[in-house]
This record gives sequence, C-alpha cells and structure tokens, in this order.
Amino acid sequence: MEYVLGIDFGGGASKATLLGADGKVAAVSTTEYPTYYPRTGYAEQDPRDWYQATCRNIAAVISESGAKPESIAAVCLDAATHTAVLMDEGCRVLRPAIYWTDTRSGDQVRRLQEHHRGLILEQAYHEPDTIWTLPQLMWVKEREPDIWSRVKRLLFAKDYVRYLLTGVYATDYIEAEGSMLFDCRNKCWSPELCGIPGLAVDLLPPVMSPMDQAGTITARAAGDTGLAPGTPVICGTTDTALEVLAAGAVRPGQMTVKLATAGRICVITDRPVTGRHLITYSHVVPGLSYPGTATKSCAASYRWYRDVFGGEYARLNDEAAAAPPGCDGLFFHPYLNGELTPYADPGLCGSFVGIRAGHTRSHFSRAVLEGVAFSLLDCLHELERMGIPYRQQAVIIGGGASSPLWRQITADVLGIALEEKSRSDSSLGGAMLAGVAAGFFPDLEAGLRASTHTVSVTRPRTALTEWYAGRFTQYKAIHDALAPIYQGDGYANSSVPQI
Repeated sequence: MEYVLGIDFGGGASKATLLGADGKVAAVSTTEYPTYYPRTGYAEQDPRDWYQATCRNIAAVISESGAKPESIAAVCLDAATHTAVLMDEGCRVLRPAIYWTDTRSGDQVRRLQEHHRGLILEQAYHEPDTIWTLPQLMWVKEREPDIWSRVKRLLFAKDYVRYLLTGVYATDYIEAEGSMLFDCRNKCWSPELCGIPGLAVDLLPPVMSPMDQAGTITARAAGDTGLAPGTPVICGTTDTALEVLAAGAVRPGQMTVKLATAGRICVITDRPVTGRHLITYSHVVPGLSYPGTATKSCAASYRWYRDVFGGEYARLNDEAAAAPPGCDGLFFHPYLNGELTPYADPGLCGSFVGIRAGHTRSHFSRAVLEGVAFSLLDCLHELERMGIPYRQQAVIIGGGASSPLWRQITADVLGIALEEKSRSDSSLGGAMLAGVAAGFFPDLEAGLRASTHTVSVTRPRTALTEWYAGRFTQYKAIHDALAPIYQGDGYANSSVPQI
C-alpha cells in the first residue's frame, strides 16, 4: 500500500488529494459544481453533483499519478457542516440539499429563539440561526409536508457520498455537532432537540469517531470510481476541522484565518467556548476545540463577482492590484446571503457603496477583496471581545490564500502576520487522517511534519493597518445605515405590478 486519498466537498467544488506514504502529494484534482438559488434567500445543491465530482476526481488522481487502485490504502471524506440529505425508504434523495448559506428558515429561527433557546444552548452549544440543520428541517416539515412524510433517513453531505461508496449509513461526532440535533456534552443524538421538528432519532445515522473505518468500497462504487473493491473508507469529518489540522493548529492559542467559500477565524482552545457569534466544534485532537467566528460569503463573494461580471481570477487579481488601497472611496460589503459574525442577520444584503465616475473594474475588484477582509476584522474583534487568547501569527488557509494580493490585504487589515503552508486544505487533512488510520504515520503530528511546511509569512504593514482602521469605521457606519432598510419581507419580496 503506497497511498491514501482525501476528498473534500466545498461550497463550489470537490477536491481530491492523493498522498504518498512519504507524506508527498502525488496528485490533486478539483471539479466544480453549482449552487442553485431558486428564490431570494435560497441556496441548494444537488447531491448527485457531489458524487459525480467524486468519481471524476478519483479517476483523475489515479490517472495523473499512475497509482494502481489496489495501492490506495484508505479514503477519507469531508464536507461543510449543516447540509442534510433527506432520503426515502429506498435511500433515494427526496429534494435538493439545503446549503448552510440558505436563509429561508428565518421564521423557524425566531420561534426557536422564543421557545427553545435555553435547551439548544445547553445541549447544542449554539444559538438558533438559519445555518443550522434543525430550523431547515422545520421549514421542510411546514412547507413541504409531502416530502417530510417520506423522510426515512437523513445523512450529511460527506456521509451521503460515503454511503454511495460503501453502503454504510454513518456520521462522525463533529459533523453531528453541526446539526443542532446533537447533545454535544453527552456525545449522542438528543431526543429533546430531535423532538422539536418531530424527527425520530432512529432516522439519524450511528455516530463514529472521525478516524474510525466506516466501510469499504463496494463493487458498484469501484466501477464508478476506479478504486479497488474492499478499499477501506475512513469516517472523516467536517472541512474546517481538517483544514485546522492541515494548518498545524493543534495547540491552544494557535489560529487559522480562512479565505474559502465562507471566511472563518478559528482559535484552538482546551475546552468548548460558547457565544452568540461563535461556532464551536470539537477538534480531531481529543480534548481540544476550535471556536471560531464566520463571515458567510468570503471567496463566494469573489466567485459571484467573477461569474456575474466576467474574467478569470488571475485577471481579476491583476486588476485589483492596479487599484490603490481604499479603492478611492469604494466599499464592498460581502453580505450576499446575510451575515453571521457579528450580526447574525440573514436579512443583510451585499453592497457597493461610494461609486463615482472615476471608478474602474480595478477598483471594484479590489473592493471585493478589501470588503471581505473588513468582514474578517469584524470576526477578529468578536474573538477579542470574548477574551479568547490567540497568537499574533496565524496560518492562512482556503483557496483565497493562494492570492498574494489577498493575503497582503488581509494581513494589513487584521494587523497580524499570516503564515502560508505548502498545503493546508481539508482534502490534505483528510488524507493525513487516512494516513494515520492506515499506519503510514504514528500520529497526526507526524503526518503534519511529513506532509506540509511553511513557504511564506505575510506581515502587516503598520502604517496601512492604522489607515485601514479608519476605513473600517466607515465600513461599519455604512452597515449601520443600510441594515434597517433590509429588514422585513417587503424589501426583497414585493411583487412587480403587471404592465
């Protein structure tokens, strides 16, 4: 056995990393898939897209590396939390999966806040918000009763793909923590939380540890993917948990800054830390947690900008680099699907503010990057307000970290040094997890030493950090002025008269 395989399902693409027993990456493949927005506030994905991307990526890394299928010792999957796949008695998917950026369940969240807030905080460690599975299930029950009546099984994104690969129905405890249906203290499904939408606990999957073997590749999946039948498949866990691992953040006080579909700043702690604007999960290292803050539309904002206005990322980066810091007064707020930290407001909308006749595409391109960095500064301030200690050098992760310009803007705005690793994505973290399970590495830290190293450190420029602090005050003032306008259903849903 020479290789292990990590497969990630992100907000817009799946990525597979084939890792050798020596810790060197043998091949990487990425396949994009769409998120669908059928109505304002909705965000859905088709689970079939995840599996098709898996099959393409596995075939690609086997072809690129020349690896024999039987030389792959183990496979590990990860994905973003909260994304439930509803299945009928025959394990057929009943509807598109509601993605965590979806905001349709606002009414359900308000009722949960009013009637169940204490119970949810006590058991699930978080306050109700539209990102969580619980209010999404309430919405399905109330608005799509025919579908709800046929739900016989529920899986999460990576667990659904693993089910297609192995035929085994399971999840891990970190993924379960992201559902708002799980008793985090006692590490089991909560009958009380499941009872809120009337979901039978026995419809939920058995809970494993991330490194447990969940099953093996079936003959049918082998035909679809090119893997050998009987290849072990590790349970795996959530994308952020494995990104934090791949970044080397395995001790209290270490911090990661994530520029991915969502933006997150996570700090490693020796206990769960709860707060209105914190998302706290267990670490893959036992006894540790990684509380973090989040901005909903980080790289998703840049992808939206690319898709709507055209151009490749390389061209957009060149344009952005040509604009001055501050974009000659142009601001962008990345609230394309509402916002999490520090507002917990699904009604917020994105905006370009301060447009003048002299602005060019370059200004708009840079404004997107700066706007996301300001939103991350909001996230950092919340961690400081909570009194969570962190080191002044963080590891920057996510697809956006590959942009030297975005790294520098983020370092300047946050005022902290950002360490770039040779690789730090969640598919690598999954491969490390599989490598430990397969016996390639004696433990996770050995896997880290073998698989990744620091390639650069982007340091903040003090004068710009101080200058951006003044811009941030204006950025906040714009939010405060516009937020009341976005409230109420009439803003987005007023009907257009027939003419």
